[in-house]
Amino acid sequence: MHFDPNELDHSAVYKLLTGSVIPRPIGWISTVDENGINNLAPFSYFNAVGEDPPHVMFSTVRGNNTNKDTLNNVLANKQFVVNMVTEELAEQMNTTSQAVASEVDEFELASLTPIPSLKIKPMRVKESKVTFECELVHHYFLEDHKNGGACILIGRIVMMHFDDSVLLDNYKINLETYQPIARLAGSNYAKLGELFSIKRS
Repeated sequence: MHFDPNELDHSAVYKLLTGSVIPRPIGWISTVDENGINNLAPFSYFNAVGEDPPHVMFSTVRGNNTNKDTLNNVLANKQFVVNMVTEELAEQMNTTSQAVASEVDEFELASLTPIPSLKIKPMRVKESKVTFECELVHHYFLEDHKNGGACILIGRIVMMHFDDSVLLDNYKINLETYQPIARLAGSNYAKLGELFSIKRS
C-alpha cells in the first residue's frame, strides 16, 4: 500500500511512523525554568547526531500549537541534560511522561534524586547510569503543520557522566550492566534482546 501523509489524519501518520521507525532510544530530558523548578520528561524522537564535536538531538511535539515545558525551558536558558533510560528506571520514566502543571517537579513526582550538573544549571538524574550535559546550539520549528508541528533541538555535549558499572576498558560500554530500553509504538518498549555482530567489509 501507498500513503500520502498529506492525505492522512495526523493519528494515522503517527501510528505508521512510530510503529515502523523502531526501536528508538529514549532521551530523558531534564531542564529548569526561570524560577528554579526542575522539569523532567522522556522523548523518543531522540538520537546522537555526531561526535566531532559530540551533539545530540531531540524533538518535542507542539499539540494545539502549545509548547511543552521542556521546550520553553530550553529556549529560555539554552541548556538541558539527557539522562539515558535503563530497565530499572522504566516505571519512573513513564511517570514523568504525564502532562502536569509547570510548577510540578517531576523529580519529586517520580521519586528520583536530582544532582547538580558540573557545567550547566539543569539537574541530572542520579539514578541514571549515563547522563549528558548539553548546551543548545540550534533549534528548528517544523513548517506546514496541521496541529502545532514540532521543534527539533540540537545540543552540544559539554560534559559526559558514566557510572563505573557500565564502563569497560578503552571507553567501551558494558551492555550487560547498562541495560538500556527503547521505545516502540503505543505503550510498548523493548530491551536489547539477542545481539549479533557483522564485521565491516
